[in-house]
Amino acid sequence: MDTLVLTKGVPDFREGKVSFDEDGHLERGKTPTVMNPNDEHALQAALQTRVQHGGNVAVMSMGPPGYKDVLQEAMESVYADELFLISDREMAAADTWATAITLSAAIEEMGVPDLIFAGFKTADGETGHTGPQTCWCLDMPLITHVVALDVDEDAGRVRAKRLVEGDISEMETVETDLPAFIVADPEFDPSYRTARHRLTLKDLRETARERAAEFEDVLTVWDHADINVDPDYIGLDGSPTIVSSVDPIPKPPAEREATMVDPEDADAMQSVVDEMRPLASDVAAAGGD
Repeated sequence: MDTLVLTKGVPDFREGKVSFDEDGHLERGKTPTVMNPNDEHALQAALQTRVQHGGNVAVMSMGPPGYKDVLQEAMESVYADELFLISDREMAAADTWATAITLSAAIEEMGVPDLIFAGFKTADGETGHTGPQTCWCLDMPLITHVVALDVDEDAGRVRAKRLVEGDISEMETVETDLPAFIVADPEFDPSYRTARHRLTLKDLRETARERAAEFEDVLTVWDHADINVDPDYIGLDGSPTIVSSVDPIPKPPAEREATMVDPEDADAMQSVVDEMRPLASDVAAAGGD
């Protein structure tokens, strides 16, 4: 069972990590890059498949050389056997369509696996297009919003439980032939029901920690020539998307407003309690601790 996970590096949007220019635009070069959070669910789906069925797991990303760190992080999550970085200046400024063309060409170069996993959407683009568009280029069956997964290797089929239009209150079970493309939903819940699965997971985790330290030994870097794509169809030149305008991202305040409270002042402390009580009630009503 060969599987592939697509992942991407995105700016670290946590407060204090993001750098803006004077117009309020994101400065990517000065903002740390992290693995796209939604890709973690795709990695978990691939890991479950590997634990249950064995085989080879690869992780692929398209981006600058710095994305090697993202691939290393993904390797530690899914215990991958191979890493692929598709990196070339010709690919810069690609929209989702040009990205899909590039990724699909790279997948065909490596050999189409039994299952390809992608995250729901990226934290920087929020379109959710790249996974389905890559699938379209490869002419594969597509199942989106997947929350549970089961593979029948003998029958060459995959069965998935998915949210209907992303609505957690309504689900359906669908089935299709392999190879197939799976978009994991943030609600995806990996399942390790047997002792054998849990022991396999433990062994893979220990092995991955050792291999991740030397991840470049299993890293393949390809440029546009390696995957045989025409520069006119990738990067900015191959991107049909036209951005009509961009709203500047407001800068966070340099300082927060704070009220100093003397713990010896009973009235002041009571005001803190009064302020916090409604919030505690909301948590209790939601079933929290």
